[in-house]
Amino acid sequence: MTVLYESQRAMRARRESALKRGVIAVLDVGTTKLACLVLQFAATDGAQDDGQSHRPTMGAFRVIGASTTRSRGVEYGEISVMEETERAIRTAVQAAQKMAQTRVDHVIVCFSGGQPRSYGLNGRVRVENGEVGEADIGHVLAAAEVPDYGEDREALHAFPVNFALDHRTGLRDPRGQVGAYLNVDMHLLTVDAGPVHNILHCIRRCDLELAGLVTAPYTSGISVLVEDEQELGAAAIDIGGGTTGISIFARRHMIYADSVSMGGCHVTRDICQGLQMPMATAERIKTLHGGVIATGLDDREMIEIVTSPDDELAERRSISRAELIGVIRPRMEEILEEVRMRLDASGFEYLPSQRVVLTGGSSQMPGLETLAKHVLGRDVRIGRPMRVQGLPQATTGTAFAASVGLALHASQPQDECWDFAMPAEGFGSRRVRQALRWFRENW
Repeated sequence: MTVLYESQRAMRARRESALKRGVIAVLDVGTTKLACLVLQFAATDGAQDDGQSHRPTMGAFRVIGASTTRSRGVEYGEISVMEETERAIRTAVQAAQKMAQTRVDHVIVCFSGGQPRSYGLNGRVRVENGEVGEADIGHVLAAAEVPDYGEDREALHAFPVNFALDHRTGLRDPRGQVGAYLNVDMHLLTVDAGPVHNILHCIRRCDLELAGLVTAPYTSGISVLVEDEQELGAAAIDIGGGTTGISIFARRHMIYADSVSMGGCHVTRDICQGLQMPMATAERIKTLHGGVIATGLDDREMIEIVTSPDDELAERRSISRAELIGVIRPRMEEILEEVRMRLDASGFEYLPSQRVVLTGGSSQMPGLETLAKHVLGRDVRIGRPMRVQGLPQATTGTAFAASVGLALHASQPQDECWDFAMPAEGFGSRRVRQALRWFRENW
């Protein structure tokens, strides 16, 4: 973790340098599409300037370039063919640069693969001078019990989600307060090392500098959850093309993340195999006529299928919309059942509010909100990403939740342990605490 800590701090330095110059790009590497936004920052009266960092406040940026392209060489949110992914990234970035009429050298990337795994850690130290300072924060974070998560995984995020000073808990920022003992509860998120290294290598091949690497479930959550949901507790479910990302927020922090290796592409494949049609036709029919709840009218609504669109003499046949729904619904139920299992295992039921927000391209399927309420047994709504200045209308749908969330993250990133000076000797490998334990004890 010490090596990763230094690399994360290096990326933070590149991000701060790019923000000071005023332009940075964000890139969402998805299974079905790559989306690139070029952000222009301007110093505002609300900008933080403490002499140590320059972090523009939320809203102190505008989108000056945007582009999307079909994702190539990416499966289940991970790079499978390096050369194809490199070409796709170059295409997306160059198109966004052309629209912005400027060149970008630094990019912040989010991806949905890597099989994220969450850990709940805690640490405790004595306050040195009676008043909590930056050094005390670094020491208590270094004292957190780091699990042995394996050499084949990397720690991608390390959020301090709760501080306690003596007998007072629920502190978001204890700096400047007086006390004797400082405690921290931290959320550590790890991912498989292979996908991370592939993304790093691919970005270098594209002649770009990586200024940050983020998991897509996190960016989707900060994009679609309103403040009350992030405060009281809610889950964001991003149903993408190859994966379904899960992130749980409470006290305005992400406290759990996971993913299911199924998404809209699996639905398309089921239609292709079950109804015997080409993949392109299956995707078009799913988009235009898909749904998960059948009615009596769907038996009479017929959909014409052309087995070979390029052949004028190709055989034409018709299926009812009820048949199409009969293929789509089992797969969507399977995805939602997997999501429910992840939520139950995370301790989601202990949060005061248990709202679920669906987002992602596949969340637009008619009837999915009703089906999700039935399967998950919780209040469900469809979440669209927040509006940001300059964002083109074509990129405001649920399919761009991760991209918009990545822009918000670039504007005002949450503090992580990499942002503090931590003594290297403080890294431990002791018994890991159960995730969400402090929520059960302190709510």
